[in-house]
Amino acid sequence: MKLAKRSMLAGLVGTLALAVSACGSNSAPGGGTTTTAENTASPQPTAALSLADIETKAKQEGEVVSVGMPDSWANWKDTWTDLGSKYGLKHTDTDMSSAEEIAKFEAEKNNPTADIGDVGIAFGPVAVEKGVTQPYKTSYWDEIPTWAKDSEGHWIVGYQGTIATITNKELVKNPPKSWDDLKKGDYKVAVGDVMKAAQAQMAVLAAAMAFGGDEKNIQPGIDFFAELAKQGRLSLAEVKVANFEKGEVEVAFLWDFNALGYRDQIDSNRFEVSIPSEGSVVSGYATIINKYAPHPHAAMLTREYILSDAGQINLAKGYARPIRDSVKLPDDVASKLIAKEQYKNAKPVLDYKAWEETAKKLPQLWQEQVLANMK
Repeated sequence: MKLAKRSMLAGLVGTLALAVSACGSNSAPGGGTTTTAENTASPQPTAALSLADIETKAKQEGEVVSVGMPDSWANWKDTWTDLGSKYGLKHTDTDMSSAEEIAKFEAEKNNPTADIGDVGIAFGPVAVEKGVTQPYKTSYWDEIPTWAKDSEGHWIVGYQGTIATITNKELVKNPPKSWDDLKKGDYKVAVGDVMKAAQAQMAVLAAAMAFGGDEKNIQPGIDFFAELAKQGRLSLAEVKVANFEKGEVEVAFLWDFNALGYRDQIDSNRFEVSIPSEGSVVSGYATIINKYAPHPHAAMLTREYILSDAGQINLAKGYARPIRDSVKLPDDVASKLIAKEQYKNAKPVLDYKAWEETAKKLPQLWQEQVLANMK
């Protein structure tokens, strides 16, 4: 997984746009809906299509154009290779942020170039309200958790991330397994720039959830880090790979996929990655299909493949945890991930609008209650 591509999820999504009426639709495989899109601002609905029909039409289109889904992020490369070998789909991608993807769909609606994008889950509802998506539920719909999908299939999470700890075992003899361990340790803990980095803000939310808070009540998380600051154990080191390589970080919070990627990039024997046992926060990335996609069936087939066993395994090879729990990962892939049982107390954000408001207040709370106590 390309670690520097973008923050896992935006803590500050921005004001939601006014809802725009959705495009015409009809039933599709898996209870979803489909639309075709020509180079106009008014895509026309199609008749219901079977998965076989979608495959046939995708092959006729012969191409899928993605945004924010480069080869090196979440091992998309293997999925694009598979779509080429199995269905003859050519592929191109332009890497960009979630907000940029949505803006591109909207700006190009009269002359569209992109078919599908991959956005932080907080941006899924934004895309829907902008009116730039078309729904397709896929045949795996019933296996997707409610929190990880739009009710109509406008966005569906393909892989998830959970805030984890990464410990340099050369510097810390007993790597923490819990928030309680972290409180009692004698090492410094890095969290990143909570003033502006989404990953760091989510770490505070993870702590809040572990101690009884949620997206509306961040105070337990603030209190946890304030105590570390008072102990002189809060590190302000950047949580970037170079600082881990140089031994400047003892313990840090990262998304699990970032932490696992750092571990294997530097030295898998030197670092341990764990999900704190009392709880953490789960989030994810979702595909959105452009309402005006020039290759709509290729986009639908791409989403279908991403959620298939093979597509989910491809993502896991890039350290991204599959959204479908039923997928049996090959032993060599599973061995590189965190054991499934460590995730039992991890919880998703259920109200992103509430989290957006909380995240706006977080920098000031961090400054006044945490950084003010630094030793």
